[in-house]
Amino acid sequence: MNNLKSNNTESHNTNSNNSKSDHTKSKIQNKFESSTHNNAKMVKEQYQKHKRKKWVFVASMTFLLVFFILFGMTMGSVNIPLKDILMAILGDATPTQETILWRIRLPRVLSAALAGLCLSISGASMQSILRNPLGSPFTLGISNAAAFGAGFAVIVFSGGTMHSTYGDAVIIDNPYIVTITAFGFCAIATFVILFVSRAFESRPQTMILMGIILGSLFSAGSTALQYFADEVQLAAIVYWTFGDLGRADWTEFLIIAIVTIPSAIYFYKNSWNYNTLDAGDDIAQSLGVNIDKTRTWGMMVASLLTATVISFFGIIAYVGLVVPHMIRRILGNDERILIVGSAIFGSVFLLIADTIARTVLSPVILPVGVLTSFLGAPLFLYLLFRRQAKKG
Repeated sequence: MNNLKSNNTESHNTNSNNSKSDHTKSKIQNKFESSTHNNAKMVKEQYQKHKRKKWVFVASMTFLLVFFILFGMTMGSVNIPLKDILMAILGDATPTQETILWRIRLPRVLSAALAGLCLSISGASMQSILRNPLGSPFTLGISNAAAFGAGFAVIVFSGGTMHSTYGDAVIIDNPYIVTITAFGFCAIATFVILFVSRAFESRPQTMILMGIILGSLFSAGSTALQYFADEVQLAAIVYWTFGDLGRADWTEFLIIAIVTIPSAIYFYKNSWNYNTLDAGDDIAQSLGVNIDKTRTWGMMVASLLTATVISFFGIIAYVGLVVPHMIRRILGNDERILIVGSAIFGSVFLLIADTIARTVLSPVILPVGVLTSFLGAPLFLYLLFRRQAKKG
């Protein structure tokens, strides 16, 4: 009888302990589920906030782009009020104002916006394709290759007419030959870069050294062209190296636009592939990305954009390096928004630089390439030193 009571007591205690244990487990599970739900909600809110921040920035840059297009049309050696510009758009302007706005300023400001877009998305895509934060058309020597190709076409293939005047140092008679030749030399530089990237695992130091070598090689070629050129051709080639938007007209704007629109669409459609490349070749390949095809075509399209801009306006340095880095710091590394942000901000950046170049020493007009070099060189040094400090 005592044994039976003892067993009943032990059984009761065991059931009580099991009940307490289940209750404790249930509380822990509920607490965990509640914590997980709160964390997920917090992450979702942060993502939505970050997403809104991105599109607010894009909308703000779009507004600034329109503003600086109008502002750039008002500024120059002859100031034209905004009211007169709006009247000219409606067809009510003096012949002088109409000539200045429709034949000089509007092609120039639109070409500046388009050139900034081209160079910025080229730089952003090159940095992702090569996984190199210092990649850009200028630092990789592609700009020098395009400048040599354009000069070669103008002098050897008679693709342009040389003048000794400031405003029209070179008039492109056959823009197709000049652009194709510039692209051809860009393609040569691009294939060399891709070969080195594959052989040396895309190490940033190696890529920059390769860019310096290619830049020096094509600069030597441009120097050789200058040696065999006459006085007018020599002045024109040297002026070309400055990078200037004063030669912009409607024909050049339309040609650049025809090249830019499909290229920009191509980069945006492949933005997911570039995101996977940032994660590493193995991850990209495991996700079904054709690495060689993505890199080759991406670099070729970026080279085409660079060649088109430089064949008309000369070397405009550092835009493809400065703008993508500024956008990365604001919007992050997602290529889908990075390409859009770089395109719009690159347009604004070059518009502002060109407006300053036209007005800071008015009536003297500075080449915009000089100003972008002054702005870009300190940032380039900063990026190099910051990268070295991280390694140290």
